[in-house]
Amino acid sequence: MLAIKTLPHKSIIFRRVARLMGTQFEISVVGDNPHWADDRIDDAIAEINRVEKLLSAFNDDSAVNEINRSAGIKPVKTNGEVFRLIERSMQISELTHGAFDITYCTMDVDAPEFDTPAETKVKRIISYQNVVLDAGAQTVFLKEKGMRLGFGANSKGYAADRAKYILQMNGVSSGVINADGDLLAWGAQPDNDPWTIATADPDQKALLFANVNISNMAVATSVNTEKHTSILNKGINAIDAKNGFPVSEIKSVSIISPSAELADAMATPVMLIGVNAGLYLINQLNQMACIIIDDHDRIYTSKDVSIASR
Repeated sequence: MLAIKTLPHKSIIFRRVARLMGTQFEISVVGDNPHWADDRIDDAIAEINRVEKLLSAFNDDSAVNEINRSAGIKPVKTNGEVFRLIERSMQISELTHGAFDITYCTMDVDAPEFDTPAETKVKRIISYQNVVLDAGAQTVFLKEKGMRLGFGANSKGYAADRAKYILQMNGVSSGVINADGDLLAWGAQPDNDPWTIATADPDQKALLFANVNISNMAVATSVNTEKHTSILNKGINAIDAKNGFPVSEIKSVSIISPSAELADAMATPVMLIGVNAGLYLINQLNQMACIIIDDHDRIYTSKDVSIASR
């Protein structure tokens, strides 16, 4: 059923919550016709389900599984959509010096045929640098046997971007997609005010400190679950990429970007590389911003982010 929020204008916000990609999505569209809104939300849900099927590691027929099955054996020709998603993921890996990486290992590294220590073997296998892309042939090759590709870090954001595209193509000029707290908004509210969010310290959620305009932007938040289990949206277990130790300096990171896929992908790497390196990285990128809270409840923001008084 659609939940309807009435506003003092002709248009209203139609909302529906659905369990998709193993998490909760809330899709909101602005309009004046409930049947039209219902059909549009159906369109968005169908697109999210399509993306899940395309990228699922549990679907034997998915393009990703075909690539994974051929690891260490041969390149696999794939469709343009999957190829471009992998290519963008590799670019983010380069940008973050490997802090973001869609490769992982499922091989039994302690098996007798391996004469190297398990940790060494895993480090050799798990690396975006072992993914070979051929744009001309549109092929993907995983160099090491046991390598796998997984899109858990950016698939929800990509699905949200795709759903937004489908909605816009079908005449939805304003709306919000909430993927378990990660938000993607476009257009304006029925009263022409921009879509905004108020972020809070995980320990003091009643005290809002930033009122951020997210119209035509996406925001994704990651939290260090070594100390906290939730902030706005989701929890992650942040581990230092080089040393394997729990990150203690950062409590949460919120990334703001025009693309939900990019915001989703960048949140965890910024947490992994620390406050100073994270702010430096984000400040070098166009149309991106971040808000960081450390373990001492200090707030750091990238350039052009204003913090309201608490």
